[in-house]
Amino acid sequence: MSGLDHKHFSGPEHGWEPEPGLPERLPAGETLLWQGAPEVTRVAQRVFHIRAVALYFGVLLLWKLLADWHDGASPADALLGTLKVLPLPLAGLAMLYGLAAAVARTTLYTLTDRRLVMRIGMVLTVTYNIPLGQVAAADLRADADGAGDLSLRLVDGQRIAYAHLWPHARPWRLARPEPMLRCVADAKRLAQLLSAAWAARQTAPAGGVVSATSVTPDAGQAALPLDRLAAARPA
Repeated sequence: MSGLDHKHFSGPEHGWEPEPGLPERLPAGETLLWQGAPEVTRVAQRVFHIRAVALYFGVLLLWKLLADWHDGASPADALLGTLKVLPLPLAGLAMLYGLAAAVARTTLYTLTDRRLVMRIGMVLTVTYNIPLGQVAAADLRADADGAGDLSLRLVDGQRIAYAHLWPHARPWRLARPEPMLRCVADAKRLAQLLSAAWAARQTAPAGGVVSATSVTPDAGQAALPLDRLAAARPA
């Protein structure tokens, strides 16, 4: 199991959970293998593309600086005029980072020897239970440090709407959405645990269907078969 600090999820919006990230306590015989959450900085970069947005704002500011200078303003006046509008793009970047922080704070992924649980939702908390028997394949995109994304291809007949999953969905897979565990620090280790648990479940009945529990608190390349998951491509 990961060393996730559950104090991060101890706010009033999670007080209804009998166990962190789970709508109910694990039944007897089910083992918790791993828990994790997205990393804020990686969410900002990969989901909200904050670096590209910052570059765009930088180009606009440079354009304004050069345009004012070209129109006759002194270098000092052109720079001062540019600095006056600088708070606007900074506020926009701060909003994007705030959204990334909200995604990370309200998300918890859980892997057991029987299922994968995704507790997601910034406003309406939804918990998706995905039995391992309903997972057909997975795709790992990992950085050199082992962090990355892990997407799941469900078996035919199982589907979760893309809008219900976002941003925890593989980009552009609209016709057949794939749940994705985004920006986790130990994605490679998670892939190994998932592959082993999936293989172990092949000798047992698949059982169960993908289900969701909703609670309103009071306060690329094609996916790889799970037995080849360790060979998945890097990001």
